[in-house]
Amino acid sequence: MPMKILHIITRLIQGGAQQNTVLSCAAQVRSGHEVHLAYGPIYGPEGSLLAVAKASGAVLHEVSSMRRAVNPWHDLRCYYALRKLIREVQPDIVHTHSSKAGIVGRAAGWKVRVGGLPKVVHTVHGLPFHDYQSRLIHNLYVRLECYAAKWCDHLIAITPAMVEAFERNDIAGPDCFTVIPSGVDFSRFVVETDARERARDRLGIAADAPVVALLARLDALKGHDDVVDILPDLLKRHGDIQLLFIGDGWRREHIEKRIADAGYSDRVRLMGLVPHEQVRNILPAADVKILPSYQEGQSRTLIEALLCGCGIVAYDVGGISSICIDGQTGRLVPVGDKQALADASDWMIEHPTERQAMTERGRVLVKEKFSAESMARELDKLYHRLLEQH
Repeated sequence: MPMKILHIITRLIQGGAQQNTVLSCAAQVRSGHEVHLAYGPIYGPEGSLLAVAKASGAVLHEVSSMRRAVNPWHDLRCYYALRKLIREVQPDIVHTHSSKAGIVGRAAGWKVRVGGLPKVVHTVHGLPFHDYQSRLIHNLYVRLECYAAKWCDHLIAITPAMVEAFERNDIAGPDCFTVIPSGVDFSRFVVETDARERARDRLGIAADAPVVALLARLDALKGHDDVVDILPDLLKRHGDIQLLFIGDGWRREHIEKRIADAGYSDRVRLMGLVPHEQVRNILPAADVKILPSYQEGQSRTLIEALLCGCGIVAYDVGGISSICIDGQTGRLVPVGDKQALADASDWMIEHPTERQAMTERGRVLVKEKFSAESMARELDKLYHRLLEQH
């Protein structure tokens, strides 16, 4: 049964939630549904998925008042703009993504529903509240999520860890959720057998040099500072090691200064923003993809690393353990334990045979659990179930 679906997301930057949303739009258009996508202005150094969104076939709507930062004036204008848009589109499903769009979009969708439609669904891609916020901000986000959970028919979590966090904070119970892992377009990661050599030639990196990469936007919670902190330890063990920071963001100047002040400009390369379709041409150069993130949902970049043949090391946070299973598909270390991070990275470099076996197991795991096709099927089943209840 064809449906009319409206997705709402805060910004179409180059991020995991955005890739998830655009992939969902494209799959739903291919399935014969009428799909609309509303988003806020795209700005800043994190890149844009606007061209990919246009190619998905969805009808795009830029909502000028949709901003990431909390601003009561913009947020109220956004609420009324979304109410107007929902009335005009008259969707069967309103599906919100990300924190700001999730709160304002759910409120707008719930307010204008007539006769039980539209059904309002929200995906929790990552927690808007975490332990590194002030207690005031943390409690504010929890309270807002409590209200917003009452303004929707169903919640989607990309990992079970999201469900547990909402239950732990008395926001919503497991019966309100369906877990649907965030899917990846595997066709973008068909890596040639000589991909490692070609990537290193392209970057001018010696064939035998240990290479550690961090693919993430330059954000305070992504752990770039932790990697700079452990570099002296890694240099003692591997004098020719190279670090690749792939991505851009608002903290670029801070990271550049830290690297320069420490005298590591010849060891750390800031690759800048790499379009997501080009990641497979750079990431295979790395032996290890490291992710010392302090706040994470599922992490598409770990999946991409495994598909590119890289070993993975990550902090045990959020839903990371669904991909990085310690000793099986990678090395998982306690959050903030920089010594353990250095030791795990060193172990992966020193044990290439074991690393390759872990990577292959990880590749099999992600192909079984994290395909874009599987995600689209599960979303379709959930939408139909909600409409049948109506």
